[in-house]
Amino acid sequence: MVDRVAFGDVRIAYRDSGVGAVSDVPVMLVHGMGGDGHTWDRFAHVLVQSGRRVIIPDLRGHGHSTHTDSYRFDDFGADLLTLCDRLEVASVDLVGHSLGGYAVSCVAQERPELVRRLVMEECPLPLQSGAEELYLTRHFPTVPELWHATSSLIRHPRAVLAFDRSMTRIALEQFRKPNPEWWDRLSDITAPTLVLCGGPGGMVDPAKLSILQAAIADCTVTAFTCGHSIHRDRYREFTAAVRPFLAG
Repeated sequence: MVDRVAFGDVRIAYRDSGVGAVSDVPVMLVHGMGGDGHTWDRFAHVLVQSGRRVIIPDLRGHGHSTHTDSYRFDDFGADLLTLCDRLEVASVDLVGHSLGGYAVSCVAQERPELVRRLVMEECPLPLQSGAEELYLTRHFPTVPELWHATSSLIRHPRAVLAFDRSMTRIALEQFRKPNPEWWDRLSDITAPTLVLCGGPGGMVDPAKLSILQAAIADCTVTAFTCGHSIHRDRYREFTAAVRPFLAG
């Protein structure tokens, strides 16, 4: 069942498996840009069967949530933080894919004591310098970006049709602009962190990944041979890596 919570003019839709789980710490699963919470259905079922409470939001502009005028990346993280507060969650494990990975990282930076475990799957890392911005903004969307968008449309047409397309330009501009504050605040993350990156079809810059790993006190990186959507295209390998990490 889909519930909704209002944050001012924004309504965020979410599904909650309930508070009767064996574990006191819920897992929040956050989808990427152009998707919705149903991308996590298979993995969520496994977690619920193992006794975990699972919370799955639709990010603003996606799924059953409101389309808005603001799609700043910080908005997505703030929405997740507010949802945790409204649900009176005292501790949470966060798993985020792509844009969702950035959103959960913002929660872990802003409220370190809230986040018990953090998983960032194929999160495109922001730029650090103006020189990088000048170089990258001259390019059209990359082959991995185009492939992921096309395959998502085929596999999850409902999510793509519900997606607010006005977000695309805004989001890509933000990914391609320097964000030094985000890099500076990585050291604020205290939760054990698992970063998942894909192979040639992925969107994680290896050089920046090394900097991220060094900045977070407890950070493990696991590489896969698939592209951008590991939990979708390498589900068994994803589960084998993430499930024990969340059980730790």
